[in-house]
Amino acid sequence: MGIHMKRKIIARFIWGFPVGIAIGYLITICSSLVWAEGYYSPCMPELVSAMGNEIRAVMLQALLCGILGGGCAAGSVIWEIEDWSLVKQTGVYFFVVCMVMMPTAYFMYWMERSAAGFLSYFGIFALMFAFIWIIQFMIGKRDVKKLNENLCQSRKNEKK
Repeated sequence: MGIHMKRKIIARFIWGFPVGIAIGYLITICSSLVWAEGYYSPCMPELVSAMGNEIRAVMLQALLCGILGGGCAAGSVIWEIEDWSLVKQTGVYFFVVCMVMMPTAYFMYWMERSAAGFLSYFGIFALMFAFIWIIQFMIGKRDVKKLNENLCQSRKNEKK
């Protein structure tokens, strides 16, 4: 891996860290709207119990959400490795994101702490990953089609 790629990974991690915190915060607002009956619930009650108080729990959650955002952003350089197939890029990116997401979900009490809880959370995560991947693939396919149409049109105009 070249120095240019390492710099890109670091820069994306730094950019992704605050984005991860922001997304985590938005998720707590949305989940509070749905499940907290008019109250704000900044994190899972089990995390508060494990950490001893709410501020420690929220601080850990912010840190882990930042690492999650940074990890996903840093891992995105995988999509720029042109000599890898789309299957290899997808598999490696999925693995990288899993290596950040699953421990984060475990420590944050986002999943039941059992084999069934892990498998259930992993299944939901894999389905969401696949759904987002399919949407991104379709958008990319549409964009390539548009580019090809524009290229054909410009070639036709050049010949005139």
